[in-house]
Amino acid sequence: MTVDRRVVTSSLLAVAASAVLGGARAAGAAENPAVAATGARNVVLVHGLFADGSSWSEVIPRLQARGLNVTSVQNPLTSLPDAVAACERVLARQDGPTVLAGHSFSGMIVSEAGVHPNVSALVYVAARAPDAGEDYTALAKTYPAAPASAGIVFDGDEGRLTEEAFLRDFAPDLPRDKARALYAVQWPFHKALLAGKTAHAAWRDKPSYYAISRDDRVIDPDLQRFMAKRMNATAIELAASHVSLLSHPQEISELIIKAAGG
Repeated sequence: MTVDRRVVTSSLLAVAASAVLGGARAAGAAENPAVAATGARNVVLVHGLFADGSSWSEVIPRLQARGLNVTSVQNPLTSLPDAVAACERVLARQDGPTVLAGHSFSGMIVSEAGVHPNVSALVYVAARAPDAGEDYTALAKTYPAAPASAGIVFDGDEGRLTEEAFLRDFAPDLPRDKARALYAVQWPFHKALLAGKTAHAAWRDKPSYYAISRDDRVIDPDLQRFMAKRMNATAIELAASHVSLLSHPQEISELIIKAAGG
């Protein structure tokens, strides 16, 4: 029988290439446990009220150090549909399974935009977690009023926290100079944003994680515990203010990494 040496050579090269690529993938997975577990190498972060995308600045480098591709969405804080659309545009750019994490008000966005097919898991950080069509304001009123709410002032349709309330209620466990720097980039929200209701509750269908802030003065800690329990979330509880993503970035990063690998 005559053997075509070109066919044999081509086959051997294909096998060799496959072995090399397989080894490279295995090496990459070994370097990045989060990727090794599920292949979720993307993380999209969303900020809430009284902040901007830089509020994730302590978490981002920790996730990047683990080989994760991270994007912090600049939430327009104009209306819930606008905010969800901004998040969905970022989710659409991801190249595969993605962990979607939200802080504070952006739990509304996570619950709504989290149905996107790229989203593999959800992380709530001291965040709202409404059910589909639920009136979150009515739910929150069944718990003690959050002290921070008394510090909101409006300039027409735009709301913000006073500096006193920001330092006392929003970020009391940060060094004062750091809290004042965070206050300086506070992004005002529009009244229309608070009227929005989610049409979906992505946490009913996707793995969910929740970081409860025990000393929160923006969202009542017992309300956070209720929402975490209702969604059957993998939950942690931190001795932290509302901004645990800045005061406890290591723990928050580890929870997101767990979501990526879970």
